[in-house]
Amino acid sequence: MKIKALTQYLESIAPSSYQESYDNSGLIVGNPETKITGVLICLDSIEAVVEEAIDKNCNVIVAHHPIVFRGLKRLNGNNYVERIIIKAIQYEIAIYAIHTNLDNVYHQGVNGKIAERLGLINTRILAPKSFSKKLQIFAPATNSQKIREALYAAGADISSSHSSIGVGNNAGKNSLGEVRLEISFSAGRQSAILRALRAVAPDVSYDLFSVENKTSNIGSGMIGELETPIKETKFLKHIKKQMKAKCVRYTKLRNRKIKTVALCGGSGSFLLSTAIAQGADLFLTADFKYHEFFDADQRIVIADIGHYESEQFTSNLLYDIITEKFSTFAVYLTGTNTNPVNYLV
Repeated sequence: MKIKALTQYLESIAPSSYQESYDNSGLIVGNPETKITGVLICLDSIEAVVEEAIDKNCNVIVAHHPIVFRGLKRLNGNNYVERIIIKAIQYEIAIYAIHTNLDNVYHQGVNGKIAERLGLINTRILAPKSFSKKLQIFAPATNSQKIREALYAAGADISSSHSSIGVGNNAGKNSLGEVRLEISFSAGRQSAILRALRAVAPDVSYDLFSVENKTSNIGSGMIGELETPIKETKFLKHIKKQMKAKCVRYTKLRNRKIKTVALCGGSGSFLLSTAIAQGADLFLTADFKYHEFFDADQRIVIADIGHYESEQFTSNLLYDIITEKFSTFAVYLTGTNTNPVNYLV
């Protein structure tokens, strides 16, 4: 089976268009036409993980975090990122990252896995997002089908397309005989859609709109409830045990039982005000800065367990997703601890 079959399946669960603008999810190294010999799953594709892939005869690494976030101008092996890319290419190992797109899905997503480990019920996305855009195009009727096909190939939603013919307001021109096309697509596909349009019809006029309706199945964080409210200290110990955290940094307790819990794998401090507004008793995440802890302001308890600790079970999530679908190649969970943070206990 080829790499592209694996990546296409993963993107059917967490479409690449759902990733944040700063992210670099997708196939970072490798040829999608290559046949898979084995898959190694990890949180971070560090040098030791590449060595492990070589030892296990795995030519695909599926990582949560992208090894390349910013553009590389040189590949001289001067830092760990360059060394990893060079070694992966030398040994023909593909590296695929599924990061914020997996964070942003409700079903089989990162935050759902955390909620499952904590025993939360009645879960929902904490901060739903809209990932839709609409393109309205005024084009000659003779060219409309060609435009449709180009935009569908670039990722437009085929089921969303409709058209009308008649007089319209197109830069003051009489547009009789023109077709007005309306096509929707995921926001992350905007650059590809506009490139495709310019390539096939560089002179057509168009309007671009953001679709504001938000979906409950896509967005940041998660919020849910405990079946039975429990004391704050007991729940903090529950977090430490279930998330296998070395420590839990938390704000002043409020002497109230915990019932509603908000959470976000990785760096989630940007969701604090949303968690408070939705009545969460506790917000579990990572990477809070010192002064940000004051923002709890006795309205919520912040529990920070560390970035790696909050997302480490993403590897198990990906293992289950892949092995439930494919049986023609070996799949391994990395035996390498990729956490860059050490604790003196």
